[in-house]
Amino acid sequence: MSGLGSFFLRRREAGIFVMIVIVALIVGAIEPRFLTLETARIVALAIPLILIAAMGQMMVLVARHVDLSIGSTMAFSSIVAGMMFRDLPEVPILIGVFVAIALGAALGTLNGLLVVLFRLPSIIVTLGTLSLYRGLVFLVSDARQVDPQFIPRSLISMSQTSPIFDIPWIVIIAFAVAFATYLFLGHTRVGRQIYALGSNPVAAPLRGIKVVPITLLVFTLSGALAGLAGVLYASRFGYVNPGITGVGFEFTVIAAVVVGGVSINGGVGTVLGTVLGVLLLGMVSVALPILGVSAFWQDVFNGAVIVAALLIDRAVRDRSVRALAQARSSA
Repeated sequence: MSGLGSFFLRRREAGIFVMIVIVALIVGAIEPRFLTLETARIVALAIPLILIAAMGQMMVLVARHVDLSIGSTMAFSSIVAGMMFRDLPEVPILIGVFVAIALGAALGTLNGLLVVLFRLPSIIVTLGTLSLYRGLVFLVSDARQVDPQFIPRSLISMSQTSPIFDIPWIVIIAFAVAFATYLFLGHTRVGRQIYALGSNPVAAPLRGIKVVPITLLVFTLSGALAGLAGVLYASRFGYVNPGITGVGFEFTVIAAVVVGGVSINGGVGTVLGTVLGVLLLGMVSVALPILGVSAFWQDVFNGAVIVAALLIDRAVRDRSVRALAQARSSA
């Protein structure tokens, strides 16, 4: 493997950054309006929901699990918050936000309980709850949309502006969540234990790591952040439709996380890489319509980057195994 290739396998963030620059230059050369402040604002508004949910999914993957139910969790939290704003118009926005986060956390905790109590694979559990929670969305809403006139204007304005350089609050909140996740994972004992659990689940209990509480925590945090994304969905789009809210959202988030360098085998991943992965997918989602490409190609791209990320992850692991074997043979 060449030195340059070895560098990019070791530092995935650098490779993702280069990909972002290449995509921007290519699309900008074809359609110059892509390289404008207006397009930058569109890209910025395309990533907050994905970024918030990606922070939760990252923690779950680092702990060697996966949460396929985040799209349905987001939809359930969003529809309940929307119905609250519709039926109780005097309710403060912060109450709606709290309810959405609490509901998401509860659904995430249920996922974690099913995994730890019955020792079931998380991919199977959350595949089931994906459908279960989606069914609850239709049941509680009676399959009725919460129309724009019922979403508080102050909530919608969070996706339009703020006193901080006119950057929409939804963008500021998303990056604040990312920064908080960085501090939690990198500068707390529990955060380091999440990495240790994902690196070696067998040895983790022998090192004093409480596997069950850590597992419950990552699923609860994933659900809570999906709930936050749910109420911000109402802010971003101004309505909540039970038939489309959050559909396929989980695959977009997983694509962003794995292309950002988070290993599906646990124990590996950074907040910076995840942020860059989200930014790359956000740029592509905006670039495709500008280039006149069908939106269906977005799903093709997401699937392709997941496969590519898995291949790169395999290459990194094989390289690490060979390096460890060589070190042992020379010792």
